[in-house]
Amino acid sequence: MAFQQSDLDKLDSAMLTGVRKVIFADGRSTEFHSLAEVRALRADVKAELAAAASQSQPHRRTTVGRIRR
Repeated sequence: MAFQQSDLDKLDSAMLTGVRKVIFADGRSTEFHSLAEVRALRADVKAELAAAASQSQPHRRTTVGRIRR
C-alpha cells in the first residue's frame, strides 16, 4: 500500500473530529472501531511517508575546504 500525505491528513482529521470511516486517495476505505486503531494506522502511514522521503532525497555532503598540516 502506498500512502500519500493526503491520507495522513485525513487520519489526523478523523482523530480530531471522531469520524470512524476514512476514504483514502486511492479509493480504499477503512472503518475504525477505536481511537487506538486510528493512531496505529497513522503511525504506520507516517513511518512509510518518512521512509519514502528519505529514499527520494539523499543527503548531500559538501566539502568547503581541507586543512593540511
